[in-house]
Amino acid sequence: MCFKNLPIEFDAHGHAYLREDGEGDPFSTAAGLASSSRGADWRNREDALEEIVRNTHAREFNIDPVTRVAGALAFHTTIDLQERRVLDARTEASLFRGYELILKQRDPLDAIHISSRACGVCGGVHAITASLALEMAYDVRPPPLAVITRGLGEGAELIYDHSLHLFLLAGPDYSEAAVSKTTPSLWRRAQQTAAAGESVHGMKTVAEIMTGLNPLRGHLYLEALQITRAAREMATFTLGKYPHPSTIYPGGVGIEPTMDTFNQVLGRINRLIDYSKKVAKLWDDLVEFFYEAQPEYRKVGEMPANLMSTGMWDDPERYDGSYARCSEWGERRLATPGVIVNGELRTTRLADINLGIEEFVDHTYYGEWEAALKTDPLGAPLSPYHPWNKQTIPRPAKRNWKERYTWATAPRWDREVMETGPLARQWISAVAGKLQNEFIRAAPGGLEMDLPKFQSQALRLSWRIPERPNALERNRARAYHIAYCGLMALTYLLKAFDYVRRGDTRMSTPYTAPDQAIGAGFWEAGRGTLTHHVIVERKKVANYQIITPSTWMASPRDPFGVPGPYEMAVMNTPLLEEFNKPEDFTGIDILRTIRSFDPCMPCAVHLYAGGRVWHRDATTCACGAED
Repeated sequence: MCFKNLPIEFDAHGHAYLREDGEGDPFSTAAGLASSSRGADWRNREDALEEIVRNTHAREFNIDPVTRVAGALAFHTTIDLQERRVLDARTEASLFRGYELILKQRDPLDAIHISSRACGVCGGVHAITASLALEMAYDVRPPPLAVITRGLGEGAELIYDHSLHLFLLAGPDYSEAAVSKTTPSLWRRAQQTAAAGESVHGMKTVAEIMTGLNPLRGHLYLEALQITRAAREMATFTLGKYPHPSTIYPGGVGIEPTMDTFNQVLGRINRLIDYSKKVAKLWDDLVEFFYEAQPEYRKVGEMPANLMSTGMWDDPERYDGSYARCSEWGERRLATPGVIVNGELRTTRLADINLGIEEFVDHTYYGEWEAALKTDPLGAPLSPYHPWNKQTIPRPAKRNWKERYTWATAPRWDREVMETGPLARQWISAVAGKLQNEFIRAAPGGLEMDLPKFQSQALRLSWRIPERPNALERNRARAYHIAYCGLMALTYLLKAFDYVRRGDTRMSTPYTAPDQAIGAGFWEAGRGTLTHHVIVERKKVANYQIITPSTWMASPRDPFGVPGPYEMAVMNTPLLEEFNKPEDFTGIDILRTIRSFDPCMPCAVHLYAGGRVWHRDATTCACGAED
């Protein structure tokens, strides 16, 4: 059964229909709350929180803003330092951006360039997702070489994104500067622990890896700056410019596909694939060191295996952009679409994934809306909370942790909390068994990746599905995903050379924009699943809805009382850092958990705790905060 909570079932021919169990709205969240035990544990925990706080050494610990890229995420927690646990957690997206409102009544083509500005790190994925949505709406199929070129650019963009995260954003949390201050015993042990991957990455001890991660001066930190430049150069060759590519449009890509262009890309792929070998092995060493030193690190950022991906990297011969055949061309993607709930693969069909998406606003600064569509383009029942129905209605209000406290909505699939990102992409591709690629294959319990010889020796990487998602496994999956992305780029580059040799250099397909249309773009950003849903009326955007990976994971409580992924992962996290008195507590395990999801991050971090506000440089944690 694909859906267990939504009132949607399938007949013997696979056609979806609405299950009507009685009177009233079958999609009602009130009925769902009354008839289901889902979320009961979280609601009971919240009801008991006030009593727990009165009878424990609980205190507030607030991080505002949290991260190192965009100052729009704050985190409120209640912690018990004596028991070393997190009692409550709330995520606050503190900035309203309103891209959906900006796009209303504009030419649909504007969505490509405007949505690209939603992020300076991953503008390419927004441009491509917008073009996919319009290709579906306009019924236009790009030529194979255009699909290949997009895939090349996306391989480069994700390598840039993951390298940035692992070494400039999250990496400093595992550096000598952080570890020696927050857990001195771990630092002493790291100095005596040999690095198993020395033959690949060249570092003799785990301490040498940690020192390399030191912000602004560590050799791994500085090397990553150069790697991100090479990846962005590669994206520029294939997407015209970067960030915010100017060559993406429905039905094609506006570059000249010459051998010289693709040879320039080849020179950079060689370097990036060699780099990926080193990255996977050094993060293996870091992860295993933490597990062996303290097994409780497996619980830091732990979550149930609820994973979602819409997949990416289309088959240039099979992709046609249509909704009617999206499940067929979707399953041909080189990162397989799919949903896993509690470790069970529910579906790999894009149409089913789309049907299961809802957005709730009960604990947000948004208003409710009236649903207009009852079915999708294939006649399947559509929830009133589906993105094709959702309207963006800002309702600013005073922050109240029990009521409304964020500008992020609460997306759910089949009314389940979903994690997305490299861990989800690799996990789903491994268990679905649909991946067909000469360099990457599903193997028992994971994936095998064959990285060819360039300047360094050929290497086979074996990524294994972890027991459960946690902070360290998210970072390890992201490290392996650099190799995955490099091999996808190499796959497309070889295809590009083949098409150019054969003289098939078509890069666009003409089309006529209809007066009325509906479409959706299903793609992946570095951080995870990215969807754009568009409705066109009188050749203008009537409704445009974007759900980013960070929206999925920074979501607040849903109508059933279940916290979003950041909140849930932090509440599952033991506080393992070493401190003698409360004012020495830095929250490093909380920060590692949040950053493991690769949220959009700000330039500085300031922490509020017990009446003090700590302002720290972007490249550090609050480890050295002074009175």
